[in-house]
Amino acid sequence: MVEATKYSSKGDQIGKVELPQNIFDVEAKNPHALIYEVVKMYRANQRQGTAAVKFRSDVKGSGRKLFRQKGTGNARVGNRRTVVRVGGGNAFGPIPKDWYTPIPKKKKRLALKVALTNRARDGKVSVIEDLKFDKPSIKEAIALLNKIGLSDKKSLILVDGSDTSIVKSFSNIQGIFMDRADCVHAYEVLNCNNVVITESALKKVEEVFGK
Repeated sequence: MVEATKYSSKGDQIGKVELPQNIFDVEAKNPHALIYEVVKMYRANQRQGTAAVKFRSDVKGSGRKLFRQKGTGNARVGNRRTVVRVGGGNAFGPIPKDWYTPIPKKKKRLALKVALTNRARDGKVSVIEDLKFDKPSIKEAIALLNKIGLSDKKSLILVDGSDTSIVKSFSNIQGIFMDRADCVHAYEVLNCNNVVITESALKKVEEVFGK
């Protein structure tokens, strides 16, 4: 049985809560290899691969030879688009590339469970009552984090849905990351020292990933 500290929406500690065993207390055959493989594919999928240069056929300019081949005393020359002239094309440059690799669903889910298990066993998972902000307030968000003791720690906050007021309150705080409970990834969990889950988000995590 794995437990987590529970806080009120104001940041007061109100007890302990038992975390779902099928998500926060999971064993894998080779967890390190699993995490490495899934995180590597996830990070590769974040690469845009849009770096590109213009080659000789892409730049503007006449295709006419600038002057005759022999008799001028100059080096042999082509047209204005040649790679050796200023404003010409590039000889060897990057071209757009797709780095996407589909991550197997079972591996992706198991890696997430292993990551959450690791944080839960280290006491780095906290549960908080559903957050409510009448309007975006970074000041209130910082005060809440200070009360919980996460003001100077890299933390991931999982919420159910995407309340604009909550997102805007936490999104500009350094070291604080947010995501929806139904699309969290193992990399996000491992990239932060602490995980804070709202009550409704905890139910959503169990609903989506507990199967």
